[in-house]
Amino acid sequence: MPDEESIAAEDLPDGTVRPLGGWAVGNRAGEPFAVSRRCRHQLADLAGGRLDQDGCLVCPWHGSKYDVRDGRMVGGPRGFLGYHGPTPGYTQFVLAYGRVLRLRVGRVVRRAGRFTVD
Repeated sequence: MPDEESIAAEDLPDGTVRPLGGWAVGNRAGEPFAVSRRCRHQLADLAGGRLDQDGCLVCPWHGSKYDVRDGRMVGGPRGFLGYHGPTPGYTQFVLAYGRVLRLRVGRVVRRAGRFTVD
């Protein structure tokens, strides 16, 4: 049975994001990170997201982007509910509160070839 409190280092290659308890744990250019798993937009699971070319975590539902170093939303959503597309005023509103209501940031520790979050 897999250890639900840690992730093997080989299971977290560069550019990946995995779930670990209440955290989305990833590897950004060789640096592990952990942020809370729920998007500030519509609570999508960010552990199902991806890292973009800038190293930001992108929400799998509507594309909100987060800086994994401080949990700040740096790009607003591109849609809401089942709609995927431009929402200029709404996007700016969500982006504004997403900068204030940041994701929690955890400290990732490597022990014996496994990553845990303190």
